[in-house]
Formats: sequence, structure tokens, C-alpha cells
Amino acid sequence: MRGILRSVQLDIALAVALTAFEIASVAVATDGRANWLTYLFAGLSFAPIALRQRAPLTSTLVMGGAVLGSLLFGYPGLSDSGLGVVIGLFSVALLRPLPVALVALGVALAVLGVHFTVLVGDVDKLALVGSPAVQYLVAFGLGVSTGRWSRRMERTAEQATRAVAEERIRIAHELHDVVAHHMSVISVQSGLAEYVLDSDPEVAREALATVGDTSRAALADMRKLLAVLRVDDPGTQPQPGLSELDGLLDRLRATGLPVELAVTGTRRELPPGADLCAYRVAQESLTNVLKHAGPATARLDLDYGERTLTVKITDDGRGARARDTGAPARGIIGMTERAELYGGVLTAGPRPDGGFAVVLRLPCPEAV
Repeated sequence: MRGILRSVQLDIALAVALTAFEIASVAVATDGRANWLTYLFAGLSFAPIALRQRAPLTSTLVMGGAVLGSLLFGYPGLSDSGLGVVIGLFSVALLRPLPVALVALGVALAVLGVHFTVLVGDVDKLALVGSPAVQYLVAFGLGVSTGRWSRRMERTAEQATRAVAEERIRIAHELHDVVAHHMSVISVQSGLAEYVLDSDPEVAREALATVGDTSRAALADMRKLLAVLRVDDPGTQPQPGLSELDGLLDRLRATGLPVELAVTGTRRELPPGADLCAYRVAQESLTNVLKHAGPATARLDLDYGERTLTVKITDDGRGARARDTGAPARGIIGMTERAELYGGVLTAGPRPDGGFAVVLRLPCPEAV
């Protein structure tokens, strides 16, 4: 905002200086005998520069009209008074679409045409007509090229802003996944420890040990995630992927949730983004089983097809009705957006025979 205000102030100062100089030139050239109309044309040939950013086309038309009026009324020094039109043409070409800029250029060249007609037969002055035409065309070309460059820079800045926003969304999803999973495990295990503390201290001790392990794992995952923001940190750790599923399933089994893993097809590495997506969807879905399904067993299927990886998480619990609220849950929306980001598709909903199912399909490199 401050930069725009400064630019407008400079335009006003330039308009005042050029207008004053032009009026003074008229007074000197006519020994002070010029009529009021001549002074009006002289002023209007530069004063609209003050509004060139707000109304570039109108300003240019006014300045062109002033020059044309000066020509028709025989204003002396006429051929030297096109600087305002040059500035106006540059402004229109810079700030307005090309068709509008072409209108301004046509008006300027029409003024030169009148100039040429007025000076027909005067060979010495005819040689001067080409110079303003070249100035107008150069100003027009500079304005168009500068405008294109400026718009390209704006698009680049918008793309950078959009990338930052998408990265923030990704980080928010990551934080949600990490916190939701680990806090669910901690909640279940701490509740179990409290329940059996007096009747079965050994089970309570194991539950508290799981709470401790899960807390440390949560902190480690948070450090990995936040380390992504520190690009100058050589110790940044990679994000989790399907290779870490065994650790995830062990933590879930430690809470008392039976989880079965089945892999079909030729197992192979995925691109980092898709690998992370598959892991997070499995983590989120199994965590939801732990939170919502009640007493249940879960199954995780990885099917490596020729070009597609299918990740399917199912359970046989009672939580389908609890999760079916008539609108997609925030976690499912987040998983769907994550899948779409990597060219995948995610579906989620109750199973016909009870329980819940989440199915993710991602593009997968062909087996070698």
C-alpha cells in the first residue's frame, strides 16, 4: 500500500512539473499573448498524467485530444508536445488489456495523421512526423512487454502462495494424523491401567509402558514433521511410509486391537508422496477403528496391481452407525483430499455385512 501511494505521489509531482513547464513555454513562445484556450490545451496535454494509474485510457485520450486541439488551433511548438501521450500510451499498454491499449494507440496515431495533414507541403516539418510515431510505437511495445512480465511475476507469486497454503494443509493433516493416532492409543491404555491398577498390577504396568512408548513415538513423529520446515537442518528425517507398517500394527495390537495384514502382488516402492499417503490413510483408518468400532478386529489389505496400489482397511465392529452421521467426517475428508493430491481415489462407508471399510487406490509404478 505504501509503495502504491508513493507511485501516485510521483505521478502527481511529474504532472505538476510538466504542466507548469508547458504553460511557461507557451507564455514564452507567444510573449504572453496566448489566449486562454491555448493555455487550457497546454495544461491538458500533461495534467492527466496524475491519473494515469487510476484511469490510463481516459488520461491518454484527454492528452491526445489536447494535442489535437492545439494542432487545429495552431499552437506553436506543436510537434514537441506529445510527451504526455507517450507516457499515457505506456500506461495503457502496461495496465490494460491489449484491445484497450490498441484503441489508445489508434487515437495517438490518428492525432499524428492530423498533424501530418496540417503540415502537408512543408518538407522540413514532415521529416519530424516520423519521430513521434516511433516514440508512440516504442512506448506501446514497452508497455505491453512490461505488462506481460509483470503479470507473469504475479502468477508466479500466486503459485508460490498457493503452494505455501497447500503445504500448510498438508502439515495440518500430518499433525492431525500423528496426534489422533497416538493420543487414541494413550487414552485407551491409560484407561486400562486405571481400571486394573488394583486388581492386576502387571497388566497396568504393561499398559503404562505402552503409554510411555507411544508418547515417545508421538514426539519422534512430531520432530520428523517439524523438521521438514527446517530446510537447513542436515539431520532431517524422512517421512514414514508403508515400510513402517509393522511398527504401526504392533502399537495397535498392544492396545488390544487385533489387526491382520495381507499383501498380494509384487511389493515395490512407491514415490515418497504416495508412500506417505498410503501410510497415513492406513494409520487414520485403523485409529478410527480403535476409537469408534468398539470390540472389533481389523484387517489391512495391500494389493499391488499392475499400475495401481489398493489399500483396504476393514473392521467388523459396531462403529459403522456411529460414524455414519449423514455427512463425511473431517478425517475422511482429509484422507480424500490427500488421496486426490497424489492422483488417487478414496471411498469410505459401512460394509453391507457390518463394520466399516476404507478403500484407497493410488497410481503405482509397474513391477520391474
